[in-house]
Amino acid sequence: MPKVEITIPEHLEMQIAQMVERGEFVNREEAIEDLLSTGIKAYKTSGPMDEEETTGGTGLEDDGMMGHDDEYVF
Repeated sequence: MPKVEITIPEHLEMQIAQMVERGEFVNREEAIEDLLSTGIKAYKTSGPMDEEETTGGTGLEDDGMMGHDDEYVF
């Protein structure tokens, strides 16, 4: 299986660690793989939105979600 290195915000790392501690996943690798897979499936289901729907015409497309670069939705 290919290996990928990513950098994520600390709050996401903490959320993943909490899920592992609660026993939702065996380890971090499993958690990240499953969460990424779920996010990709959700993206494929909903499909990409055009720019107007994504940003609401506010011009935030370059600033990330709600103007914060470290916000992600899985």
